[in-house]
Amino acid sequence: MRRIVISAALVLALLTAAAIAQGELTQKGNLRVTFDGRVLPRVLPRDSAAPISVRIEGAVGTVDGSRPPALREISVAVNRAGIVYVAGLPTCSAPELQQTSTEAALKLCRSALVGHGGFAANVDFPGAPQIPAHGKVLAFNSSSHGHPQMLLHLYGSSPVRATFVLPFRIEHRNKGKFGAVFSTRIPNIASDLGYVTELDLTLGRKYSYAGRRRSFLSASCAAPAGFPGAIFQLAKATFRFDDGRHLATGITRDCRVR
Repeated sequence: MRRIVISAALVLALLTAAAIAQGELTQKGNLRVTFDGRVLPRVLPRDSAAPISVRIEGAVGTVDGSRPPALREISVAVNRAGIVYVAGLPTCSAPELQQTSTEAALKLCRSALVGHGGFAANVDFPGAPQIPAHGKVLAFNSSSHGHPQMLLHLYGSSPVRATFVLPFRIEHRNKGKFGAVFSTRIPNIASDLGYVTELDLTLGRKYSYAGRRRSFLSASCAAPAGFPGAIFQLAKATFRFDDGRHLATGITRDCRVR
């Protein structure tokens, strides 16, 4: 059985971004990255972990409305509090998901599903107006060489049908506030004519294993004794773009003790 102690906010490693009213904003030149995250329920036990789900949203854009550089890498260090539990949870592999629609991916790997959402992108064909694109996102439990990972399956059918599968590598740290680093490389979209502008994703999964109910994500509210809640930094993220720029930001949230 594998029990990986990492932040319930690990899902922030998946952020490429989505327009949100009150997200964290970082900017360099005319380039902006906005993201937000919410944990539900917000009221949790003090000394034991309870099942949770996490909703994330984010956006990449520019101040003047011009095309942003392509996002190439995401690296997120996450708080070591919280639990991701994968023992007994089925896995899905990247080759199974390649060239599949959302419906086909679910048919093949529904038992490994841990999240769902949507994305938006723009496609710039030479000599033609910018074409908006959108599609669905699925997140699947996976593993690589015996190590846990997550696969993000993005499928869009307009203006062209395209599937992208993003594996998120997990590296563990033994010291400090952050217990793990999640990172991925973003491939070219439509021969580099397209770029992702928005993403929203909800992660959470309850399942049964060894005669007990389990939760893919769980957390406690680690407030000191006598305090009704706590404020803590969920994650520190770095976004790297193909023009050499990188933007780093953190996100802080709170919880209440039940």
